[in-house]
Amino acid sequence: MAASGYSDLREKLKSMTPHRDEYKNKYVHRTSNGSGKGRKRKYRESDDEEYEHSDDSAELREQEAHRVRSSIQQKSIFTPEECTLIEEKIDQVVAQGEAGLYREHTVDRAPLRNKYFFGEGYTYGAQLEKRGPGQERLYRKGEVDEIPSWVYELVINPLVSNGVIPEGFVNSAVINDYQPGGCIVSHVDPLHIFARPIVSVSFFSDSALCFGCRFQFKPIRVSEPVFVLPVRRGSVTLLSGYAADDITHCIRPQDIKERRAVIILRKTRPDAPRLDSLIPLSASPAERPAPLKAKRSHRKADPDAAHRPRVLEMDKEENRHPSLSRHHRHSISSENYWRRDRGHDKHRETSGRKVKMRRH
Repeated sequence: MAASGYSDLREKLKSMTPHRDEYKNKYVHRTSNGSGKGRKRKYRESDDEEYEHSDDSAELREQEAHRVRSSIQQKSIFTPEECTLIEEKIDQVVAQGEAGLYREHTVDRAPLRNKYFFGEGYTYGAQLEKRGPGQERLYRKGEVDEIPSWVYELVINPLVSNGVIPEGFVNSAVINDYQPGGCIVSHVDPLHIFARPIVSVSFFSDSALCFGCRFQFKPIRVSEPVFVLPVRRGSVTLLSGYAADDITHCIRPQDIKERRAVIILRKTRPDAPRLDSLIPLSASPAERPAPLKAKRSHRKADPDAAHRPRVLEMDKEENRHPSLSRHHRHSISSENYWRRDRGHDKHRETSGRKVKMRRH
């Protein structure tokens, strides 16, 4: 492996876009039947992490982009005046969070992005006692605040009246508040936690949602997306099918040029695991697992940080475990591994690929 200074991160983050490997495997199989005419895509071990594409691989990417595009719906429902009113309510949520008026697990702070869970919240990343695919768990009932009445009145009810979602669909609302340069690395919303579609409404500024990216750090860089979806202020985006389950999505730092907030509306699956559902009521204190690790410190976002080299949780995780082998570091989960419900174990055994993702 080239001595580019990123070899450990390649090992750590390889297969960030598992769909590409699937296509590559299909292509290798097609070209190994004796024709000898095909050319595999080659990954360059340069600092720029550029890709060499054959005509066939470009065609495959276009086919995949079409699959992503065909499983996304977007609607413009909220007027600028309605957006302004909702944005004032979001500011009130931020102020209440700063004042410490919410329950412990309602507010989750990270550099350049704060997250507010309402209705349902779930564990991920460093909060997980056992890390790996599908280890995310809903919090116990009542450990996050209820969905505010204004979210129903100003956001959910208009979506219901416009036929975007059925009445009673939403029981989880998350507000992500980004400062310039904030991001969320590539991930898939946990399949065992949330039903589809995944509904999001954007506020404060325009941005973009990218599919099929690979993140690298020190400094942070993002590979070319398979598909870029513009998201305008007041737009409603629904992810289902391929876009929700079979390809990762992310928000890149360069796409957050101004403050931006998104309200994510989801429905938890009836069989989604909870922390207390795995603990027998008769279990003694000694038999109960250790408490969750503390949330990240309550730091206010610094807008100037967007112009400085950033150290995210994935880098901190590696620094905390310098003695771990590369293989073991690769096996540690961040928030989610990319995975599919169908045939996951078989897929893992045959491909040996895991995708690491952080803090969604």
